[in-house]
Amino acid sequence: MTAPETEPPADAWRGLRMASAPDLAALASERETLVALADEPPIRRVRGYLRMLGPGYLQSAMTLGGGTASSALFAGALFGYQLLWVAPVAMAMGLCMLAAVSWQTLSTGQRPWPAMRAHAGPFFAWAWALGALLSSVIWQFPQYALASAVLVDLADAAGHPGSSPLVAGLCVLAWALAVSSLYGRSARWVRVYERFLLVMVWGIVLCFGWVVYETGVSDWGALARGFLAFEVPGDRNGVAGVTLILSGLSAAVGVNMVFLYPYTLLAKGWGRAHRELAQLDLVAGMFVPYVIAVSLVVIATANTLHLDPAYEGIRLSPVEAAQVFAQGIGPLAGRWVFGLGILGMALSSITLQMLTCGFVGVELFGLTVGSFQHRLATWMPVPGVLGCVYWSDIAVWVAVPTNIICGLFLPAAYLGFCVLQRSKAYLGADRPSGIGAGLWFAAMLGSTLFLIAFLGWYVMDILGS
Repeated sequence: MTAPETEPPADAWRGLRMASAPDLAALASERETLVALADEPPIRRVRGYLRMLGPGYLQSAMTLGGGTASSALFAGALFGYQLLWVAPVAMAMGLCMLAAVSWQTLSTGQRPWPAMRAHAGPFFAWAWALGALLSSVIWQFPQYALASAVLVDLADAAGHPGSSPLVAGLCVLAWALAVSSLYGRSARWVRVYERFLLVMVWGIVLCFGWVVYETGVSDWGALARGFLAFEVPGDRNGVAGVTLILSGLSAAVGVNMVFLYPYTLLAKGWGRAHRELAQLDLVAGMFVPYVIAVSLVVIATANTLHLDPAYEGIRLSPVEAAQVFAQGIGPLAGRWVFGLGILGMALSSITLQMLTCGFVGVELFGLTVGSFQHRLATWMPVPGVLGCVYWSDIAVWVAVPTNIICGLFLPAAYLGFCVLQRSKAYLGADRPSGIGAGLWFAAMLGSTLFLIAFLGWYVMDILGS
């Protein structure tokens, strides 16, 4: 039987909270439940864990953003079913890395950035933090472009044509600043906001599922090959298959997402007793929803835009993208559902990327959490609002190259966590051992090399074109 866990060190979570400090009595009761579950048969243990899921859903909110939506839309529109394999592979790669991050963080109770600096080296620590910061800022530009474009379209659908993308973008910025200020102040309103976003995001996913149901699958063999053949298609409409593959790999688990995740674990006060729960939380709360959602988007666009001879490529407006829903719920309703769903995706990504910048500021500059300086750090991505001015005409496509640019920061972070996974000085007796540990580390290293290989392939393809 696992020994009861003592209260986690105060500095493991105090000041890192995102909405409110963990309730120590509730945490103690939760740990007792987990200790009791540890002796139960696997099925009963899993059922108990499913009632306690947490940070995995926050990761879903971050990864189901504009970048993921855009990659999936174009993957299906340009290449039909051929790139269905990208979502499960990309998320499986991210899953094995985030599982290691959770094991390391919950085993030691240490904040991850100082731990990486001490045990993997300053190069990996600084590359990880700066990559998380820069990618959070860079990703804001396409998110604002996409959010403002759909707001303009929704205004048009409501009978107010000719709205300004800049005004729409400023409205999104004001909303993002207001919401980011709620974190650390009002747990109740944060929960209301996150549930509201969840409804909007899953509303659009369900509508993509309805389109799949209405349009059907004419070739089940092609669908199966899309998941199993790992095809890398050539060019279509000037877009290379490797471009959308790399975009999908980078969008699934971004370097800023890898930075935020362990801090959400500490913010909840999770510790050693939560390690197995955290693994299941990643599978049920992140992997399964992501793969289902992205696969539905790809299949729906493959059944509609891919078969439309009028579709020309990257110049895809929100109005045109919303036409995917025309066969399911009608063109006008499709515009509203698509617009609100994409808006929910963009808003969730914008606010969570702002939170990431705040945590990076705390670690790099020694800021006090909750201070005015910390608040300013969460505002570092604000220049991203300019995306609505410069890229509003290609708002859906611009997320694809942005995904690739930000994907350049991932390998250093992944390699840093590979080093930590084998560090006896860091993990001590908690360093994984045995055949399972070897396979886990091989998957981590293989995921890193796979990403590096596609980055190299993409660069060579660009240089050769």
